[in-house]
Amino acid sequence: MDKSWMHSDRRSKAYEFGVEAFLNFAVENLLTTTHIRCPCVKCVNLKLFGVGIIRDHLYFNGVDQSYKNWTFHGEPWEATTNASRNVEEDDGHSRYSFVSEEIDMDDNDFGDFGSDPYEFANVIGDGDQPMYPGCRKYTKLSALVKLYNLKAKHGMSDVCFTELLILQGDLLPEGNTIPTSMYEAKKTLCALGLSYEKMHACPNDCILYRKEYEDSTTCPTCGISRWKEGKDSILKEGVPAKVVWYFPPIPRFKRMFQSHETAKSLTWHATRKSIDGQMSHPADSPSWKLLDDKWPEFGNEPRNLRLALSSDGFNPHSSLSSRYSCWPVILVTYNLPPWLCMKRKFMMLTLLISGPKQPGNDIDVYLEPFIDDLKSLWDGIRGVYDAHNGEYFTLRAALMWTINDFPAYGNLSGCVVK
Repeated sequence: MDKSWMHSDRRSKAYEFGVEAFLNFAVENLLTTTHIRCPCVKCVNLKLFGVGIIRDHLYFNGVDQSYKNWTFHGEPWEATTNASRNVEEDDGHSRYSFVSEEIDMDDNDFGDFGSDPYEFANVIGDGDQPMYPGCRKYTKLSALVKLYNLKAKHGMSDVCFTELLILQGDLLPEGNTIPTSMYEAKKTLCALGLSYEKMHACPNDCILYRKEYEDSTTCPTCGISRWKEGKDSILKEGVPAKVVWYFPPIPRFKRMFQSHETAKSLTWHATRKSIDGQMSHPADSPSWKLLDDKWPEFGNEPRNLRLALSSDGFNPHSSLSSRYSCWPVILVTYNLPPWLCMKRKFMMLTLLISGPKQPGNDIDVYLEPFIDDLKSLWDGIRGVYDAHNGEYFTLRAALMWTINDFPAYGNLSGCVVK
């Protein structure tokens, strides 16, 4: 199909005929006129609209010229060039992002890259290309991550970020690998993203709207509405009153084993040479040995994970007069050597409970999805790829400790600490 119209002037007849031909092509293949991805420069195939709105966007914003293979609009996947090396989004129900919704990526923008370790390795290999021939300080991936963090930090719009990328490409020497659009940048970074779930919660901390309550609009315990109430006391339907972000740990554990060096480090506790009778690692503790003795089939596999959970409230605002309390829940993996297990990159955020008030003794409501995953990890996750040994195995994990101050300990355990 002729795509030369994408480079034509938006005021020309060629562009007008091209837009109509594209919309007809999309409708014929997708069999819908109301849920079509918009390929304009601003939406870059991340948002769904009807035909009329997409037509307006293509005239006002212009078409994303880097979208050369119309895989989102019915063009066969085989038509893409170098498909084994490119990372394309799908229209499935996965929830992948790079950092968080702060960088304007929707939950269902990206596909699942955790199932094929070789595909992930290919993406990382592509990202390790030098930013331009002879550059030693930055790779394509590291430069793009820094630019993307700058976008998120200062609230840069997608259009502004696209123009910044184009300017960077012009300033750098020929042969540079900087993407030329927001769409290409997200396509590169999406493989680094891992799943998260944005769950609605009762403002009184009674329930999470999941499982049997997924379609409820009011809390069955206290009767309060699921939706936020505006200043005019009118409910804003579709806007949740309270949200909790859940970052499932299982995909992250799989990703850790897909790294050769990290997979090797995760068995350090079993292969270390110096054992002098002193407690130099949690593996020397009675709790660790008790777990091995009580469940020998768990202890015989050194790749099985021993975890610790930590949680506490903090005020994310700079104003000391604010009493806002936000609660992160963090996992620590104690299989790693002592010089790695407490490093920032291995401290895994699993829950972020928004405020404005602390959950108190109701924190167990928010821990429900995490406990479900812990049960699955204890039963075993099959098909986890170990890059160090080059094999698939069944991964299990156990939560051994919690790390808290006394007030948080009282909320988590139910003990009287005050």
